[in-house]
Amino acid sequence: MLYRHQHSPVYPHVSSHPRPVMLLRWAAILLLVVASLLADALTLAPRAATQEPLTLGILPRRNATLTTELFTPLVEYLSKSLGRKIQLVTSKDFDSFLQDVKDERFDIVHYNQFHYVRSSVQYRVIAHNREFDRSTVAGALYVKKDSGITRVEQLRGKTIIFGGGQDAMMSYILPRYLLMQAGLQPGDYREIFAKSPPNSLIGLYYDEAQASGAGDILIDLKVVKDSVDTSQLTHLAVTEQLLHLPWAVRRTMEDEDAAQIQALLIGLEASQEGLAILKQAQMTGIGIANDDSYAPHRRIIDQVMPPSQDRP
Repeated sequence: MLYRHQHSPVYPHVSSHPRPVMLLRWAAILLLVVASLLADALTLAPRAATQEPLTLGILPRRNATLTTELFTPLVEYLSKSLGRKIQLVTSKDFDSFLQDVKDERFDIVHYNQFHYVRSSVQYRVIAHNREFDRSTVAGALYVKKDSGITRVEQLRGKTIIFGGGQDAMMSYILPRYLLMQAGLQPGDYREIFAKSPPNSLIGLYYDEAQASGAGDILIDLKVVKDSVDTSQLTHLAVTEQLLHLPWAVRRTMEDEDAAQIQALLIGLEASQEGLAILKQAQMTGIGIANDDSYAPHRRIIDQVMPPSQDRP
């Protein structure tokens, strides 16, 4: 609020020296003005000055050192833009990460579609990844071209290597869905797990299994192409395309704060600084998402892993 001081006119025959009563009146007015200005200052000052830091959790699809390297520029950008400290939290493995999600340790969290569906009571989704200029991904089953396997039904009694663990959306849940669609249930085939999705394709190439479960674009990743001759591998089956990895905030977060974080994330493509941040984090963009965006994922997850089968 802007206050302008006005000088009182001096009338003839009226003393220019204020009386004590007038002095008190002006002192009272001055106090009111100062109090109002102070209130305005407090209102306009960033709320960040009195707020606790926000914690940002990133799923451990990469090791902690690389995760920190990739996402530190984004953390710094959000912190500067919000005027509030952001703490990046890395987890040593998926078990500890999921426990932190369940404990609502994170204010902002970037995780996979299964994690969101199972934590949507505590978190609300605000955005999704774009990687390789794609907003969607699919799960797939892979085989070697010379294996003679041309139908999913032929995997009965075979060994299938999945990437990651049982909470891996692209590398376990979606391939399991393809197997179910072909009438195969756990027990009809042998499950083994690679340390990571890329390693599942590498393991398939070296005959550790007769099939692999992984994301549909995994075969095009440089880390895989540099390790094996991918021309010897092929898709056996691929699911429908589904929206990419989500970004979410705690449901207890103020709507204004959530909207600001969402705007900052989806606005990264609008500047050179933002594009550099995205490139560092190995993304090509971030788009808007809401709970309905993940309804197809929820349908598949509930078929493959009903809530009663979730890991404790």
